[in-house]
Amino acid sequence: MDLQTRKLNLISYLAQLQDEKFIEKIERFILRKQRNEPEFKPFTVDELIQRIEKSENDFKNGKFKTQDELEQLSEDW
Repeated sequence: MDLQTRKLNLISYLAQLQDEKFIEKIERFILRKQRNEPEFKPFTVDELIQRIEKSENDFKNGKFKTQDELEQLSEDW
C-alpha cells in the first residue's frame, strides 16, 4: 500500500471517529511533532518525591502485588 492510499485511509478513519478524547490525543501528538517536542518529558524532583511517597503509602496499606501474583496475572494476558 502506497503512502497516498494510507493517508486517504487514515482520513476516512478519522472522519468516522466519534471518540472525542481519542481525537484530542491525536491532536496533541501532531502538535508535539510539529513543535518538535519530545514525546516524553522527565519527571521533576517534586513529581518523583510524590511518586515515592505514594508508593510507600500503598505498600504500608497493603496495596501491592507480589512477584508471584504478577506472574500469575501475566499468564492470563
